[in-house]
Amino acid sequence: MDIQWKAFPLHPDTPEEGLSLEVLYSGMNRDPGEVKARQRRAADELGIPLGDRTMTYNSRLATELGKWAESKGRGDQFHHIVFRAYYVDGINIAKPGELIAMAKAAGLPEEEAAQILKTRSFSEAVDADWALAARLGISSIPTFVVDGWSVVGAQPYEILEKFLTDHGVKRRS
Repeated sequence: MDIQWKAFPLHPDTPEEGLSLEVLYSGMNRDPGEVKARQRRAADELGIPLGDRTMTYNSRLATELGKWAESKGRGDQFHHIVFRAYYVDGINIAKPGELIAMAKAAGLPEEEAAQILKTRSFSEAVDADWALAARLGISSIPTFVVDGWSVVGAQPYEILEKFLTDHGVKRRS
């Protein structure tokens, strides 16, 4: 079974310069400190790196460039680099220059990455992913979907392993 990354419109109205988490969460009637503490506990439990970011940034261009990276066979590398940049280092992933540097770090040609961002040639692919998420009723990330069944949120390894094996996914060697 192949793993496919799908784009999800997480706060798509966020401006390029970003929003403070304080503003974002207060607009959702959520306590920013409580949200960050919950995320920290989950990250620590799962051994996932998580920095102390204070901003959220628009991920639209990053997802478009991610689709291009996937088409070049470098999707996993690119997605992992963007994850670290955003969640650990607090880098603004809405900035084309930052994204081009991440593409280079993933082994992709800088000039081509710049052209992809300029022409927005993977915009339709991201739109299709957003439409799929809406059709499936996905409202949170991460969401793992196999054969129409899903698991939502950062779950303990054992839950994800059981979900996958229950749906016929074989462990990679």
